[in-house]
Amino acid sequence: MKPPYKITPAILELISSISEKIGEVNANHLNKQSPKLRKQNKIKTIHSSLQIEGNTLTEAQITALIDNKRVIGPKKDVLEVMNAIKVYDNLKNFNPTSEKSFLLAHKQLMNSLIASPGSYRNQGVGIVKGSKVTHVAPPAKNISFLMKDLFNYLKTDSDLILIKSCVFHYEMEFIHPFLDGNGRMGRLWQTLILLSKYPVFEFLPFETLISKTQKKYYAALSLSDRTGNSSVFIEYMLQVIDKSLAELLNFNNRTLKDIDRINYFIELGNREFTRKDYMNVFKDISSATASRDLKKGIELNLLSVTGTQNKAKYKLK
Repeated sequence: MKPPYKITPAILELISSISEKIGEVNANHLNKQSPKLRKQNKIKTIHSSLQIEGNTLTEAQITALIDNKRVIGPKKDVLEVMNAIKVYDNLKNFNPTSEKSFLLAHKQLMNSLIASPGSYRNQGVGIVKGSKVTHVAPPAKNISFLMKDLFNYLKTDSDLILIKSCVFHYEMEFIHPFLDGNGRMGRLWQTLILLSKYPVFEFLPFETLISKTQKKYYAALSLSDRTGNSSVFIEYMLQVIDKSLAELLNFNNRTLKDIDRINYFIELGNREFTRKDYMNVFKDISSATASRDLKKGIELNLLSVTGTQNKAKYKLK
């Protein structure tokens, strides 16, 4: 059964805006970011997602843990970060349409934090804000078939990936399949669904914006609960994605330097190539600029060359 939602004018406008920005990201060679920027964004993603759940570690402390340095902090908080690092380091090993993969991710994310990580809950749960119960999750006996239906929707429905990622996020939060870790799993799995089509989402830290607008995040979840469909939540999440892409483009709205172009080209994985191959990727540079770039790559010991001038062939080291 397809999850209920309506395509609103706001949703259509946001999808158009996001599609334009993704096109601009691809055109500006930002869909494969530099290793340094990817590391920074991974740190922001982990920090923001866990901060929403009450984790107290700073970005600096998370950076230290990634660099295998000792950190002084609450044991639980350190363990949460270490688990998240492991998961985000291996994002491409998870299949967003596989329930088995979903459970494995939860097992790694919540390892040693709860009694049965990677297993659906076997008891009733509710979400309490202050003295009010804001959400009563479906009974535990219904979780198995509800999650199977949700993964079937992911696999077979013709909805746009942008829509499906938001719908899955909301529906998973509504089902609340785990005793703990539902929020971070919802955000992680939305990232994975988006990543299946758009490489830029690998470490685009849209969770930072969720962290900054937590009240709106929970309000969108709550309002969608009350209306019986996820349209409000879809609008909220698309706004977050749109703004995150805008910030990425603003941050990178500059002329690429030679090292930026070289690093980008290396990440494409072309083991052997010519200057013409290089210029086919960077269509707006001259042959002289391409030659200077490739000379810089040789000087930095990133490339080797055989032959000269137009017959030169370059190899990645």
